[in-house]
Amino acid sequence: MPLFDDKVRSQLADILKNIQDKVTIVYATQEFECNTCRDTHSFVDEIAALNPNIGLEVYDFVKDRQKLEPWKIDKVPAIALLDKDRSDTGIRFYGIPGGYEINSFIQALIETSGRREPLPDALARRVAAVKKDVHIQVFVSLTCPYCPPAVSTAHRLALENKNIRADMVESTTFIHLAQKYGVQGVPRIIINETHSLEGAHPMPAFLDVIEKL
Repeated sequence: MPLFDDKVRSQLADILKNIQDKVTIVYATQEFECNTCRDTHSFVDEIAALNPNIGLEVYDFVKDRQKLEPWKIDKVPAIALLDKDRSDTGIRFYGIPGGYEINSFIQALIETSGRREPLPDALARRVAAVKKDVHIQVFVSLTCPYCPPAVSTAHRLALENKNIRADMVESTTFIHLAQKYGVQGVPRIIINETHSLEGAHPMPAFLDVIEKL
């Protein structure tokens, strides 16, 4: 049974007309011990079918471990986005990006395709100045209306600087990680394991933390 009805598919297809260049969805799944893998597979299948510039590659987390290594995917279900040159954007979704998170997923597809507003000069300089490896994890729930902006901000940072990797992590799918990082409310943003932000913050707040690492 499809996840999206005809009306929603039509709305999504209309929004996805904004895609400029090809985007490839890399989807990692497995056949056991993954309660949300099947629904996430249906999700990416249905999204990819809405626009010819969206490619989809599906890999088995166990059988295709070597093929997945370049993308550093360490859990499933996982989605990585590649740009028109098949370069890794650093954008990850761990868990199905449904509910409110469909907004951050659609935005990530469009921005990865090359259609995005330029950052203000001062902000762009700060992002470009990040030379260290940065890993951002944004813990979300699918019923949280404040989470997609935090996810999209983290993903935009990854798009702008290859030293930055940014994950959406769905808290109920990865309960052990939510417990590890003390997630009591969402969004909770973990940066390089050692620093955190609570709530949806603008890009300068992310950079304030990153610059102190």
